[in-house]
Amino acid sequence: MEKVLITGASGLLGGKLVNVLSKLYEVIPTHHTEALHPNSIRMNISDRDEVFNVLSQLHPDTVIHTAAETNVDKCETNKEWAWNVNAAGTRNIAEACSKIGAKLVYISTDYVFDGEKGLYSEEDEANPINYYGVTKLKGEDFVKQFCEDFIITRTSVLYGWHHKKLNFATWVIDSLRSRRRISVAEDHYNSPTLADDLAEMIRRLARSNASEVYHTAGGQRVSRYNLALKIAEIFDLNTSFLEPVKMSNLKAWVAKRPRDSSLSLEKIRKEVGIEPLSLDEALKKMRVSKKQGP
Repeated sequence: MEKVLITGASGLLGGKLVNVLSKLYEVIPTHHTEALHPNSIRMNISDRDEVFNVLSQLHPDTVIHTAAETNVDKCETNKEWAWNVNAAGTRNIAEACSKIGAKLVYISTDYVFDGEKGLYSEEDEANPINYYGVTKLKGEDFVKQFCEDFIITRTSVLYGWHHKKLNFATWVIDSLRSRRRISVAEDHYNSPTLADDLAEMIRRLARSNASEVYHTAGGQRVSRYNLALKIAEIFDLNTSFLEPVKMSNLKAWVAKRPRDSSLSLEKIRKEVGIEPLSLDEALKKMRVSKKQGP
């Protein structure tokens, strides 16, 4: 059976991928801080020797690289850490994949764009305005430099159920259920993506002959405030605790955010035949999956 190694398997997307791909492949989960899956292997992607040793011993056919530092403000305030994880770590994975002849699927971000345009296509020029975006774009460069067989997927505002770590959707749900007032940007646009749906898109891409950059995100461009309103609607929560604000008034943000980093999905629709879930479909799927269990 084909072997698929997943970095960051204890994270939101990594965990979903383990569940989806275990039905089809021999899946090798890896983690850095916490093992959430049986037989998960500890691997520090920033340690080049460790990465080469693990991949050389296990010799996976495909590596799906989800491990990353995704805290945008932490990347801005601790640039050395961000570089070591997102850029150098990805270089280590890419070089190791090249050495053993493994296909590499690298998960990148809409934050490689400056947000001046919106609905970006894969052909649009990247121009990150924060250090998180810089490190993820450099990861893309390393994948292209060292790997012949690769897929780069860019996603946006990943959300879904996770046992420990909050994301935008679970933060909104938790806050409104606790009757806490929260401020949400009304002029910040993205393409919110359910992690379960992204895992399915990656499964289909990995099984195809694709070897390029693809935008894999939710099927709708929406502001963060309207996303919060839609979450409240689907989960029957009180919207009176939601306060719309301008991005410029969110003082908690350290790093700049692109105003509109939404992604065009025409390429993946036309070339691979993948139709991402609409926002309503994705949130309804999320609500049902919670009722059914973790």
